[in-house]
Amino acid sequence: MSGAIIGVESTAHTFSFGVVSKDGTPHKSYSALYRPQEGGIHPREAADHHSHLASELINSLLENEKLQPSDIGAIAFSQGPGLGPCLRVGASVSRALSQKWNVPLIGVNHCVAHIEIGRNQTGCHDPVLLYVSGGNTQVIARAGDRYRVLGETLDIGIGNMLDKFARAQGLAFPGGPKIEKLAKEWHIQNPDADIEMISLPYNVQGMDLNFSGLLNAALQRVVEGHDLGAVCWSLQEHAFAACIEVAERALAHTGKSELLLGGGVACNDRIREMTRIMCEQRNCAGIWPEKQFCIDNGTMIAELGRRMLETFETTEFEDSEINPSLRTDHTIVTWN
Repeated sequence: MSGAIIGVESTAHTFSFGVVSKDGTPHKSYSALYRPQEGGIHPREAADHHSHLASELINSLLENEKLQPSDIGAIAFSQGPGLGPCLRVGASVSRALSQKWNVPLIGVNHCVAHIEIGRNQTGCHDPVLLYVSGGNTQVIARAGDRYRVLGETLDIGIGNMLDKFARAQGLAFPGGPKIEKLAKEWHIQNPDADIEMISLPYNVQGMDLNFSGLLNAALQRVVEGHDLGAVCWSLQEHAFAACIEVAERALAHTGKSELLLGGGVACNDRIREMTRIMCEQRNCAGIWPEKQFCIDNGTMIAELGRRMLETFETTEFEDSEINPSLRTDHTIVTWN
């Protein structure tokens, strides 16, 4: 696999090394998930988790993918956005590997990496991205030489909202899959359910979203004695419908015909079903990568690094500082 690109992902709870071959073939990621004993993510504890596992993960990748240092063409890493302490671990490891193996270093935009691995996996050309993850909820489309944010959450990301709700119910992190399971089980028993049974706020402002009010109302419904599965189902219905609404508005605004799902919440079968229904009604394509490439992973970082390397975009050490507040539209797109 001569010229392979290694990607290092460390924006939050996931520490991951992935590899993409020079021709764009993605390989599996070697990942470890920091799981807090209580509460949300503790950035410094997560960073300690990442630093302790760095050698184990990179050695697993090299051994299982049968790679020698001479096979590596570049090291790509998440430069932002994300949690500062976590990003610093990934950047430090990447600088060390770049120097040790004498290969180029490439700092990449984590949000843009979700788009590029989606394009790689699905074959879509010019999509609108509905980016739904723990820290982000954005509707993104390319215009000119940048991916523009057409709408986004004005408070917390949808994944963060789901995790907060789950944590309040004593469900272990990550909470999204557990909420999905409870919602599915309840809906199987109540197939004729209507969202008016457990009403929650629906807050869409143009092409922007709010989730805090939805979270607080769902917590209150549990306090009022409603079945937890019913509240999980209604919470998903309201949150996902809002996301699909702004995504549809973005498709109409841009005239594009592909809607790509990305981010960890894109693993949820219900938001995929809503996407499919809306896109069929609009006669456009609703697409998403495999679940292993929806969640944060090193392979998506490697893929964006590969695309940037095609246009000779590399990062000098003095320019490799992290940027926890990096925006999707800060990155100039030089590749096709």
